[in-house]
Amino acid sequence: MTYLVHPTSIVDDGAKIGAGTRIWHWAHICAGAVIGERCSFGQNVYVGNDVIIGDNVKVQNNVSIYDAVTLEDDVFCGPSMVFTNVNNPRSHVSRKHEYRRTLVKKGATIGANATVVCGHTIGEYAFIGAGAVVTRDVPPYALMVGSPAHRMGWMCACGERLSDMIGEHACPACGTLYDIGGNHCTPL
Repeated sequence: MTYLVHPTSIVDDGAKIGAGTRIWHWAHICAGAVIGERCSFGQNVYVGNDVIIGDNVKVQNNVSIYDAVTLEDDVFCGPSMVFTNVNNPRSHVSRKHEYRRTLVKKGATIGANATVVCGHTIGEYAFIGAGAVVTRDVPPYALMVGSPAHRMGWMCACGERLSDMIGEHACPACGTLYDIGGNHCTPL
């Protein structure tokens, strides 16, 4: 085995797990899950059957990644954040055929206790603040806060906040140049 599984965790037969991945206490990885290399899953994490996770993804404690969710490389899921997969769940109505796909693009961060409502895409290197509720697609590099989440600024790929002014700006931490417009932020 080229990955680590804590003795209290369950990895169902059929799950595909990349080298260097670490699965800590009381986690459950279902049979159909596909997980990349060098990922880390904190305690009490659940990964469903129809889930694809890229390389170097960090999933903190108490996160459930339900069917129809894809996390690209370098995604960070903060403690107790929530993914949904049905828009109108009822315990007495089966809606497994109505799952809506959620895509979290490369490098995005989702803060502690945030909720991502299904059927949306979170853009590359977007930053979802703690407790935010994502109810629509999120543009790349956007800083999203509140309920429902709204864009309050832009973030560099290195994790530092960028200027909100339109035009060319350098990240104050790493110097990467960005073209910032009213509804976009693009590295140059």
